[in-house]
Amino acid sequence: MFLNDLMMIFLGILILVIGVLIGVAFLTLMERKVLGYIQVRKGPNKLGIMGILQPFSDAIKLFTKEQIYPKFSNYLSYYFSPILSFILSLIIWLLIPYSFNMINFSLGLLFFFCCTSVGVYTVMVAGWSSNSNYSLLGGLRGVAQTISYEVSLALIMMSSMIFIMDFNLLKFFEYQNLVWFFFLMIPLSLCWMSSSLAETNRTPFDFAEGESELVSGFNVEYSSGGFALIFMAEYSSILFMSMLFSLMYMGGYNLNMIFYLKLCLISFLFIWVRGTLPRYRYDKLMYLSWKSYLSVSLNFLLFYLGMKIFLL
Repeated sequence: MFLNDLMMIFLGILILVIGVLIGVAFLTLMERKVLGYIQVRKGPNKLGIMGILQPFSDAIKLFTKEQIYPKFSNYLSYYFSPILSFILSLIIWLLIPYSFNMINFSLGLLFFFCCTSVGVYTVMVAGWSSNSNYSLLGGLRGVAQTISYEVSLALIMMSSMIFIMDFNLLKFFEYQNLVWFFFLMIPLSLCWMSSSLAETNRTPFDFAEGESELVSGFNVEYSSGGFALIFMAEYSSILFMSMLFSLMYMGGYNLNMIFYLKLCLISFLFIWVRGTLPRYRYDKLMYLSWKSYLSVSLNFLLFYLGMKIFLL
């Protein structure tokens, strides 16, 4: 019986990983299409119907290209940091509160912070081990940015945790039957949205990959499979952040089509922001985190804590 349970858990995780990978593939296609229409052009439209096979073509091209290693790079860390980054971005998906997958994280939110904190090291190691000045600068900027915004993310999440008084993501659904948390904490949810943009290194906070000043940032020396893994890890974390936003602020996790539509809508928002907003100046990015979001999230945390104590 125990072996059967393990097999079922393994099968559930395998289906989840395959689903995430297909989701990542079509998210890249959606991004290229949406950016195309924003810039008044078509985007990919040759392969398959309306370019629907383009992501798979890109994946085959990237993984069959020759892997090039810089001569003076630190080979092992250079090779393994994209792999570790990709594995971390997939492990974090175990948090999805499936009631039928026999995995129930009672400390799910802590697990989320552990995984995102370790994810910082992969950016740093990728930038350092390439042994290039541009990639090192990109890595350092990415690390400083991610660490800064993790503080505000943690404090914003603590306000939501005070509402449910638990670390379990399943509880969010139970507490949002009557009203979404989005309406109870509009400023905080918007702060969370922009902090998750910074956490996933997306425009207008994409300083780790600042193309205009750092060639391509921390991944400048990566090509073929290594670049593809970094790329997939980024898009997987975008999907996860979208899922987490709809779970925490837009009604919790219930197994129906509306939840996935909300997830797609927030993913679309990530792309829309990229097509619309220019990149921030680096000092303004840090100012926003430490002077604005930190003070706002701390004040709201004290406010919700006082409200909870008063209502109890």
